[in-house]
Amino acid sequence: MRHCLRNLPDSAMAITLKNAHDIEMMRVACRLASEVLDFITPHVRAGVTTGELDRLCHEFMVKEQGTVPAPLNYQPPGYPPYPKATCISVNDVICHGIPGEKALKNGDALNIDITVIKDGYFGDTSRMFIVGDGTILAKRLAQVTYECMWLGINQVRPGARLGDIGQAIQTHAEAQGYSVVREYCGHGIGQVFHEDPQILHYGRQGTGIELQAGMIFTIEPMINAGKREIRTMPDQWTVKTRDRSLSAQWEHTILVTETGHEVLTHSALTPPPPPGSSYVASFATSV
Repeated sequence: MRHCLRNLPDSAMAITLKNAHDIEMMRVACRLASEVLDFITPHVRAGVTTGELDRLCHEFMVKEQGTVPAPLNYQPPGYPPYPKATCISVNDVICHGIPGEKALKNGDALNIDITVIKDGYFGDTSRMFIVGDGTILAKRLAQVTYECMWLGINQVRPGARLGDIGQAIQTHAEAQGYSVVREYCGHGIGQVFHEDPQILHYGRQGTGIELQAGMIFTIEPMINAGKREIRTMPDQWTVKTRDRSLSAQWEHTILVTETGHEVLTHSALTPPPPPGSSYVASFATSV
C-alpha cells in the first residue's frame, strides 16, 4: 500500500534518518512482512477467493507473528477506511485491490501487498503470483517488473540521487514496450507507514535529493502492459489500468547503508535477485 504523489519540492521533504535501534527493529518488521508472503504462497491457487487469502494472512499475522496488519482501517485524508488486512490486485488492478468474493482462476496474475506493524515499526513488501500456467504476456510483464525493481534497488547507495532510481526503472520498462504508473510511488517508512522521501519510478539521472545512510524506503514499481493511465473505482481504493491492460508490481523495503544498500524484506522464500544482466529466469511465483 502506498500514497499518492504529492509533488512536493525537495526542500519540503522531512526525511527521518534511522539510528541503529530503528534499523534493527525495521529488520524484524520487514522480515515478518516477507514471511507472510512465504506463508500464503501455497494457498494461492485456482478456486480460492481473494477474501480467503486475506483471512489467512490476517490470522497468520495476529496469531502466529503477533503483528498488526497496517492496511486494516488505514484512512488517509479524503479516503474511507481501508477494510481489509492486505491488498490483492488481480490482472488489470494496479494497486489497492480490496480482497473479496472474487475466485482466482487459472492464468490470473496477482500482486499480494503486505504491511505489518511489529513493536511500532512497519514492514512493507509485495510479490507477484501467477495461478497455474499463465500467459506469456503475464509472465513476461511480471519478470520485467521484477527486473525494474532490482535495477532501481541497484542504484541505492550514499551519494546517489532519487532520480537515478526512477531513471533505471523507466528506461528498462519502456525499452520492453511497457509503461510506468506515475500517480503512485514508493515511500519512506519506519515508525510511520508513509513518510518522505517519495520514490518515483520514473525520472532523470542525477536529479532529486541525495541518498544518505540511514534512509529506509520502499521501491515498488507498478508497470502496465499497455498505457500508463489509471482509473479509480467507486470504492475510492481500487486502481485499475484505464485501457484494461495487465499491470504488475513488486516491492522491497531498502536501507541505505554506509557502503550501499540492504534489502530488509527478505525471508526464506524471497525470490533471488536477477543473475547478472541476463535476467534469464522468471521470478513470478507460479502456483
